[in-house]
Amino acid sequence: MIVRFGYVAMSTVIKNCSPSKTMTMASFSKLDDREAAVRRLESIARGNLHNTLRLLRHNRASDIKVYRLTSKLVPLATHPELRDWNALAALAQDFAEVGRYIKENGIRVSFHPDHFTVLSTPRPEVLASSVRDLRHHTDMLSAMELPATAKNNIHIGGAYGDKPLAAARFAQNFRELAPELQERITLENDDKTFNAVETLEVCKTLGLPMVLDLHHQWVNNEGELPWELWPDISRTWQTPLAQKDAPSDRPLPPKIHVSSPRSLSDPRSHADNVDPAPLLAFLKRIAPDTAAVDVMIEAKAKDGALFELMETLKGMEGAGSGITVLDGASIRIEA
Repeated sequence: MIVRFGYVAMSTVIKNCSPSKTMTMASFSKLDDREAAVRRLESIARGNLHNTLRLLRHNRASDIKVYRLTSKLVPLATHPELRDWNALAALAQDFAEVGRYIKENGIRVSFHPDHFTVLSTPRPEVLASSVRDLRHHTDMLSAMELPATAKNNIHIGGAYGDKPLAAARFAQNFRELAPELQERITLENDDKTFNAVETLEVCKTLGLPMVLDLHHQWVNNEGELPWELWPDISRTWQTPLAQKDAPSDRPLPPKIHVSSPRSLSDPRSHADNVDPAPLLAFLKRIAPDTAAVDVMIEAKAKDGALFELMETLKGMEGAGSGITVLDGASIRIEA
């Protein structure tokens, strides 16, 4: 089984390279010249896209082929008071340049829209805002001219006092989304509300691919072990929605998330780095029936955590470990 590792948005290794610089609406409103204020937003966004390109080059040099883009590329992009601003048209060349680099170097990218993007909500105004946010993320991927293999990963959302009803509401609202939004969505189990078993059922119902978060599953479960769910989770990546635009000879691998708890007293927060033991236990369990899996590291140290994990794995090679390091960010696990 081939395992590729990636990280989230920011680098702790490359300095002065934030792709998430922003401007608050309060600061925007203080500028007397609205046109100049919009140009300022566009300048910040161009800087974010430039730094994204720098990070992608860093990733290529480090053999990292899995990367989560920040949702904050364009400041205030979905704010109601800026609906007349066509940010993506103004930034078309910048987005296209980022997209070309991604495609030319075979990097798997995704977004993770913020926690307020919830399709299970009973409130129409929250649903409208959530759909608007999904549209923005989808439009950014389209502006990069990326295929539907570039996904938007979300959670089901809140239970609102009735979890089965909330799950049904999510399904209904999902079915009413435009097809181009549907085909980019993946669904992840969360650490407090919808556990892995419940998320898997929704994925089966809708034909959606499921991203298994191992940390979330550890703190929010029904007594199951994560590899016991894997055969069904893996099959969710074989659906038409999951594989839209993927070449038949190179199907999109399943993706999982990994992080480690900060402490026993704070088990839900993420530590700086990743404890390899539980991750390897899971990977070795699924290796016999899995050709490839991509692992998104959600540790606080970002790419630094990835590099530390790879150094640890290099030290484990040989001596019947079943681990072979292939390059700077991928390994082979023997079944």
